[in-house]
Amino acid sequence: MMKNILFAVIFTFLLLSPVLQAAAQSSSDSTTSSSTSGNFDTKNFPQWAKDLRRWDIIAFGSFPFSMFFVSFITDMYRWDKANGMNMNDLRYAPWPLKSAGADEWTKEEFERTILISLGVSAIVAFTDLIIVLIKRNKERRRIESRATGTTVVTKTMPDTEEPDIIDDEAEIEIEEGVITESETE
Repeated sequence: MMKNILFAVIFTFLLLSPVLQAAAQSSSDSTTSSSTSGNFDTKNFPQWAKDLRRWDIIAFGSFPFSMFFVSFITDMYRWDKANGMNMNDLRYAPWPLKSAGADEWTKEEFERTILISLGVSAIVAFTDLIIVLIKRNKERRRIESRATGTTVVTKTMPDTEEPDIIDDEAEIEIEEGVITESETE
């Protein structure tokens, strides 16, 4: 009985949570600002903070992939060590071939796999950081090597809306609310 009441309360809360959500300030009440318009501007952050954030994103993003590959390699090593990768005994086989009665990892193997995966993720993130720093420095040196006063041409699309041009020789006459144009000679 208590489980049913708890389930009903949680379900009702989850169902009504989008309806009960109230914004602290609406966009019509506020002045135009980057914080209220939903746009996030990173130009005020120092470059090292942006680099640290990129490193963080890449490290955490690559962790699931590195965990998958490291656990697969660990299973392959265990399988080879246990029975020489014999297909008749799949107790130590890696994930796709693992049978229902497979031997589980020990706590030490699991901890070692997690630590190696974290290390691989950090190596991937540091590799990306080094590549980005090299590219940034290369671009900075290229810009600094330009002669003073070098003209930089930036191509932009021309405006599609052209202002209405009134010919100096044309005369506009207003007759009964109708605008007509006649040429003067």
